[in-house]
Amino acid sequence: MLARTLGIALCVALAQTPAEAAGKQVRLAYVEWADAVVATNILKQVLEEKGFQVKTIPLAAAAMWQAVATGDADASVAAWLPVTQGAYYEKLKDRLEVVGPNVTGARIGWAVPTYSPLNSIEDLKTKSAAVGGQVIGIDPGAGVMKSSEAAIKAYGLPVKLVDGSDATMTSALKDAVRQKKDIVVTAWTPHWMFARYDLKYLADPKKSFGNDETVNTLARKGLKEDMPEAYAILKKFKLTTKDEEAVMAQNEERGAKPSETAAKWIANNRATVDGWLK
Repeated sequence: MLARTLGIALCVALAQTPAEAAGKQVRLAYVEWADAVVATNILKQVLEEKGFQVKTIPLAAAAMWQAVATGDADASVAAWLPVTQGAYYEKLKDRLEVVGPNVTGARIGWAVPTYSPLNSIEDLKTKSAAVGGQVIGIDPGAGVMKSSEAAIKAYGLPVKLVDGSDATMTSALKDAVRQKKDIVVTAWTPHWMFARYDLKYLADPKKSFGNDETVNTLARKGLKEDMPEAYAILKKFKLTTKDEEAVMAQNEERGAKPSETAAKWIANNRATVDGWLK
């Protein structure tokens, strides 16, 4: 019953309008992570400058990849590779196109406040009590959570990985920093928390979290031929981790709207945007 309900919900979310059928609407699938919200809103407005109607579709990571692979979504700019979403890539790589990186220098791992005496994941073998024997995580299906489970096993750590969400994780971090307490959280760059708090990644000598990641643009098969102008923009679309983290931090301010912060970024980076539109 749950699978059927989810299937119906996904079909409704991805239902085509007459504008889509005419080939002038671009459907962008994304995961509701802070970085993906920033990138998707910026790309949406840039495509709209070229006369496209853009429909943004928030989905879980697995559903996002599946939507692009089946052609129910035209593209996504929220694909983390090679580790975080590597399993989805291996399963669906022949059914979609990885256009290329739109953010480089991304990474995942565990982070702590810079005042923490912890410097390496290995330190938690003997100092887990300092963080209550917990690593504060996000949604259980996320790639960083799977890597976290692998890290706990690889290092033989006496800690529990706590499920939650981006919001609950950052709320716990905020409380800990305010009280100058130690905490370990699942982390990734780019993320607004690195712009707001002084944080450091714990060293990962066993490479449970891999090396640097890239955030990639996905396109459905045939998009290049069907919408060459939109595809050309997708091909050129690139952001820096610094840019994304700055806009993410703005989005966390009270009353902020992602569409407005995206518009502000575009206005302040007109030369970059014009380069995508050439």
